[in-house]
Amino acid sequence: MAEAVFHPPRRKRRVFESYDSPFPVDVGGKDFRICQAEIINNNVIVRNPEDIERLYNKGYFGKGILSRSRPVYSISDPLLVTKWQGKLTSHLFYLFTRYQCRVQWAKSILQQQGFDDCSVTKILENYTKPLELPFLEEDGAEQTNSCNRMGPNTENTELSRKSSTDTGNVVVLSPENQNEGYKKACLEGDPAFDPVAVCGSKEQEQGGLKEIAEVSCQKHGFHMHCSCKAKESTEQRSCEMIKSKECAPEYVLVQEEEGGSLCPGDDSAHAQENLVKKEKLVCRRNPFRIFEYLQLSLEEAFFLVYALGCLSIYYGEEPLTILKLWEVFSEVKPNFKTTYMAYHYFRSKGWVPKVGLKYGTDLLLYRKGPPFYHASYSVIAELVDDNFEGSLRRPLSWKSLSGLNRTTVNASKELMLCYLIRPSHMTEKEMSTPECMKRIKVQELIVTRWVSSRERSEQDEL
Repeated sequence: MAEAVFHPPRRKRRVFESYDSPFPVDVGGKDFRICQAEIINNNVIVRNPEDIERLYNKGYFGKGILSRSRPVYSISDPLLVTKWQGKLTSHLFYLFTRYQCRVQWAKSILQQQGFDDCSVTKILENYTKPLELPFLEEDGAEQTNSCNRMGPNTENTELSRKSSTDTGNVVVLSPENQNEGYKKACLEGDPAFDPVAVCGSKEQEQGGLKEIAEVSCQKHGFHMHCSCKAKESTEQRSCEMIKSKECAPEYVLVQEEEGGSLCPGDDSAHAQENLVKKEKLVCRRNPFRIFEYLQLSLEEAFFLVYALGCLSIYYGEEPLTILKLWEVFSEVKPNFKTTYMAYHYFRSKGWVPKVGLKYGTDLLLYRKGPPFYHASYSVIAELVDDNFEGSLRRPLSWKSLSGLNRTTVNASKELMLCYLIRPSHMTEKEMSTPECMKRIKVQELIVTRWVSSRERSEQDEL
């Protein structure tokens, strides 16, 4: 068996971000934060935007459920953003397409819930009726105008433009700036539009502060200022904030066509050809919202809980313990113990392991993270005993191994077999806790193709 030759990782040509940190924990524990996740349909999902940003930016854990990797899914249309740039407050709106599809989806859901067609039509008409929207004047000052009126300057500030594009394109309020957008657009002030958007949130904040300031402590037995329940109330408030954001309406701007006007001096023969279509932006509510969450693999989720202690996973309303997670994940994924041991080993070595399903392997190993380098290794993990015996999870024939190796090499990667060696006398009961990893040894084997002509030339040089 020849000694493996190390090949340096291939750096990507275009890197659009800087490296932050290998793990979502700070040195010294100054800004330590415990993120929250929940198990939904045997998947670990993170819904809090702050937790999503922290877990992905620091260690590249998980992937967006609507994105290829980084959770940056947006319903914006870059062409429409460019088109209306300077006409609206730049940081308040994102452009969005297929508004009528969202209306149809909402209609089908209401019909499935038992509403008749007449009720569905009334509900959607009332929910998607036009609202007021802000626009910019020449000097950049913001002004609120009715969606059916035009701006004061027809060249620079009007919300109608000459175009022949299709209708149904939409502008969406940025989620992180929704509160600011609501105030400026006067959308929260009218109880008919959103009766609890502002008042309810303020009352909840004041009520939450009062609960923290004065809480009946069981340890002390009397009414006093105490911080014993501060953590619980903070977690409850964060969950309530997530739910309130998801239940709050999302305001969008729909690009619609106005009635056409004829150019002066045209005769009747060319009247239809010279019909000029004008467009306007109408502010409405989005009847069918789609949220992007961060999905963690079972190995990533358990590593954050067990190794780093910066994640709490809930099933229902109760957090699961480490032993319970080890048991549940092993039931959901029978080979979880094997793949997690390999994941834990490579993470501790500084690699960023990701799921290797698209290359037919268990893991892909990245240096620093996917934004900076291409994956260097495709890893297959196997659990064996001291004599390298045992029921292999994935027995490979020479034919399948050759095909897998060729697929890996064509993608400029190397195939690695990771053998997790456990003592022969270790029982299944001892494997029922993550403490068994302390007795596991690891051996890595890199598979390369043997080329006779190359080997012969090297021998001649020697």
